[in-house]
Amino acid sequence: MKKRTLWIAIVAFLTAVAAVSAQQAQPPAQPLASPQAPQEANPQAAIVRSVNLVEVLFSVVNKRQKLVTDLNREDFKVFDDGVEQEISAFSQPTDLPLRIGMVLDTSNSIRERLKFEQDAAIEFLFNALRRGKDQAFLMTFDDGPQIIRDFTGDTGDLRDTILKQRAGGGTSLYDAVYAAGDHLLNKSPLPPGLNPDVRRVLVVISDGDDNSSNRSRGESIEMAQRAGVIVYAISTSTDWISAEDEKNPSKRINRKYEKGEGDRVLDQLAGETGGRAFFPYKVDDLGQSFLDIGDELRHQYALSYSPAGRTADGKYHTIRIRTDRKDVILRARKGYYSVPAAAPAKSATP
Repeated sequence: MKKRTLWIAIVAFLTAVAAVSAQQAQPPAQPLASPQAPQEANPQAAIVRSVNLVEVLFSVVNKRQKLVTDLNREDFKVFDDGVEQEISAFSQPTDLPLRIGMVLDTSNSIRERLKFEQDAAIEFLFNALRRGKDQAFLMTFDDGPQIIRDFTGDTGDLRDTILKQRAGGGTSLYDAVYAAGDHLLNKSPLPPGLNPDVRRVLVVISDGDDNSSNRSRGESIEMAQRAGVIVYAISTSTDWISAEDEKNPSKRINRKYEKGEGDRVLDQLAGETGGRAFFPYKVDDLGQSFLDIGDELRHQYALSYSPAGRTADGKYHTIRIRTDRKDVILRARKGYYSVPAAAPAKSATP
């Protein structure tokens, strides 16, 4: 009787093991989703909202072009299309890492000034780039733009790459400014640490001519403005007038009395983005200017505002910043394109 009971127990155990194994061999049943069932709230989910926020970087200098860095929020007023706006955020000058796009015209039109371009680019990078903090990339353009050295902080490598360039081909200045602005916006390496902010700068060395771009001048300016890029332009134009030094009649002075069409193009590219254009006769004329630019970029004010009563409409709007200080000059971009927010994705219909 005991043997019979033991045998029954063994059979029952083996049957149970076989049943469990069969259940594990089958995929687990998936619960049917009910379209009426409410979804559980996720306390970590981000709240996304469309904010039409305009951010502006600007510099303040006195009449001797020396930086003024002690002004406060109350010292400024900002106007959007002529209408005063409430400043929602303001910061005094902060020394942020620089991300520089160096754009060299290597078209046939500047063949005789290529050496000047190379010297000017190298001079700027050695004056502005701080090892371990700032980075730059190199772009050349002739029939089209091309990045010849991506972001690096190695000034020696940048110098060697610049010296290898040769001139020839057409001139696609606007395409280059557009492509460089896009690269600065989307590919700039962020610094380590909790603050990801950088200053994006575009240095264009060219005669201002363009004969082969697909983009227009307006499109290139628009890209720079959307990317928050400040453009500094250095003219390679050789349209100079010689004059006598009044104190020394035997000495000739090379000076630009009237800007050509290319110079005016460079002026506009710089002015619309809050930068400056330079018209040097020789590279030695640029030394102090480059030092001033580097200092200026590290001591800019920043403010932001949301235009009252207007949504992002895709149109161009003017910006004007004003201060009651009578002895200073403000440099800021002149406007922006208010880009409409992307429409939210529609849910699929069951």
